[in-house]
Amino acid sequence: MSSQYKILFVCLGNICRSPMAEALLRHHCNESNISNIRIDSAGVGGWHAGEPPDSRMVATARSHGVDVRGSARQLLVDDLDTFDLILCSDAGIQRQVKSLGDGKATVGLMLDYHPELAGGDVPDPYYGGPDGFMDVFKMLDVSCAELSDNLSTRG
Repeated sequence: MSSQYKILFVCLGNICRSPMAEALLRHHCNESNISNIRIDSAGVGGWHAGEPPDSRMVATARSHGVDVRGSARQLLVDDLDTFDLILCSDAGIQRQVKSLGDGKATVGLMLDYHPELAGGDVPDPYYGGPDGFMDVFKMLDVSCAELSDNLSTRG
């Protein structure tokens, strides 16, 4: 890729699914030496703005050598033009993002790159136990690895 490609992951509050996807894609891109990419995450709601990612999600990622950092932020209308690709955690979030209007970004789902779960929703692990975070980690890991491979073949 000749210019910086910008990807934004979006979930409900930006403390579980989207920061995990952001960290996983960054991890896979670093492993593949893909450097001309900007990866960020946001939530459609601002309830957790400024808060760190959920500690259970951080622990799950850390147990697999993936570092999750940052603080939650709310999705902005400008993000539709700032980013090239916006990947949403589920169809409901995707509808909310698209309802903000049109921009240059392609809006899809986080699992669109998963070979078996493409088009599916990432379940929200917030109200569940540790198994839910592990399940989300595994499905996002596969999807982000495939997305990273796709990005590396773009040039």
